[in-house]
Amino acid sequence: MSRVEKRTSTEPLLPAPVPPALPPLAKRPIALIVIAVFAVQAALSARYGFHRDELYFVVAGRHLAWGYVDQPPLTPLLARASGELFGDEPQDLRIFAALACAATVLVVALIAREFGSGRAGQLLAAACAATSGIVLGVGHLWSTATVDILAWLMVAWFLLRLLRTGDGRWWLAVGAAVGGAMLNKYLVGYLVVALLAGLLAVGPREVLRGRLLGAGIAIAVLLSAPGLIWQAGHGWPQFTVAGGISTDDGTENRIMFVPLQIAYLSPLFVPIWVAGGVRLWRSAELRWARAILPGYLVLCVLVIGSGGKSYYALPLLLVLVAAGCEPTVRWAASRPARRVPVGSMLVVATVTSAVISLPLLPAGRVNAVNGINPEQGEQIGWPELADAAAVAWARIPPEQRDRAVLFAGNYGEAGALDRYGPDRGLPKPYSGHMSFADWGPPPDRADGPVVIVREGEVTSGYRGFVGCRLVTRVDNGEGVDNEEQHAVVELCAGTAKPWSRLWPELRHFY
Repeated sequence: MSRVEKRTSTEPLLPAPVPPALPPLAKRPIALIVIAVFAVQAALSARYGFHRDELYFVVAGRHLAWGYVDQPPLTPLLARASGELFGDEPQDLRIFAALACAATVLVVALIAREFGSGRAGQLLAAACAATSGIVLGVGHLWSTATVDILAWLMVAWFLLRLLRTGDGRWWLAVGAAVGGAMLNKYLVGYLVVALLAGLLAVGPREVLRGRLLGAGIAIAVLLSAPGLIWQAGHGWPQFTVAGGISTDDGTENRIMFVPLQIAYLSPLFVPIWVAGGVRLWRSAELRWARAILPGYLVLCVLVIGSGGKSYYALPLLLVLVAAGCEPTVRWAASRPARRVPVGSMLVVATVTSAVISLPLLPAGRVNAVNGINPEQGEQIGWPELADAAAVAWARIPPEQRDRAVLFAGNYGEAGALDRYGPDRGLPKPYSGHMSFADWGPPPDRADGPVVIVREGEVTSGYRGFVGCRLVTRVDNGEGVDNEEQHAVVELCAGTAKPWSRLWPELRHFY
């Protein structure tokens, strides 16, 4: 490489529009907030029980692969790692979730600093993230969303550093963050499209001409390639899953998109993120970051158009919150009386978000928040589901049990039976839902009775099973109105045809 090439490969892509020196990082107070968030999440991690998705990830972690029909490999891999490192209880699985939650709070504060926020603005940003419903909620459970929000914010932070400094080397970090996010969930493609659209619309377009952009793309492709190759080799089942979500929930997701954007973050933060959007659009100092606002709007259009869940767009809304913290602090500092509303807002947001997003209520009172955050209710009643299945299994004559099968209608039920069934004398469960279908079917020699646990009402001849009768229904014992409350437990004489032939008909993605 020539001397000229060496110089131009790292020279600024555009003149830095702001002073290169950032405000000092408020290390100690931000660290205190981060530690407090982790401590609260750790203290509450054993409340209630596993979430249905967590039960699924634990089983998926025992079937490690480069992909699954509904997700890339990272979340199940880390679920497996948590089991190996810490144990197999809910609080063990959620250590990584608590760490990701704490890291999310830190990154939001760093993004605020990138926008020129001083000590008070950085603290407000960290506090807003730490008391937002979505950050607390996904930080309590181990899920793809837990990693996704952190990964998207990392992408945004690295891109902002690129835009602020004009240093093309940040494309390498952006590429690594995108590639890492692709190992967790393919939705990050929406973020890439949205940010690219924002840059093309309002600039600075010069950053798209740097040579290191290609290197960043190569890193992202390299990291995401194993999962994408797996998807391609299996007929892109992820599209089928996404289509099912859109078909089942798309209309409701579109109607509730705006209300849930407000509710999941906190209604009290609306003035802050509005101020952030106005600041990015109007401020000459932040003209280099203007693309974030149209990027957020494009992301909203993509999510609404595809019928996706409203929380998909929340990471960029947190970036707008970070941008709005400095003007909020200045507004409050201009008159001492204004500091009271800001402080009160944080207190109220902390209380309401914690009650809605964290397992603070007694289990029997969860219905009070279940309508806003149904994930709370999905942590209750799994041992009781296994108890109900054991009642039906006990009715099978002992001499027939070696040919009998335990079948679950969805992955949450199957995961619960896998986790709690052995202590109740139950065999390995099977299911045709999501990747559980890839871990079956039962052997054809299992031609005896079948115990079925599933949502819904009793129907004769359910999906190729014969001689079925209702044995009992699931009761979580707390009156919580979740998906499995009153699920049916049936005992069937057998199947209409061998499992190997029936299995393709039992496979379903939603």
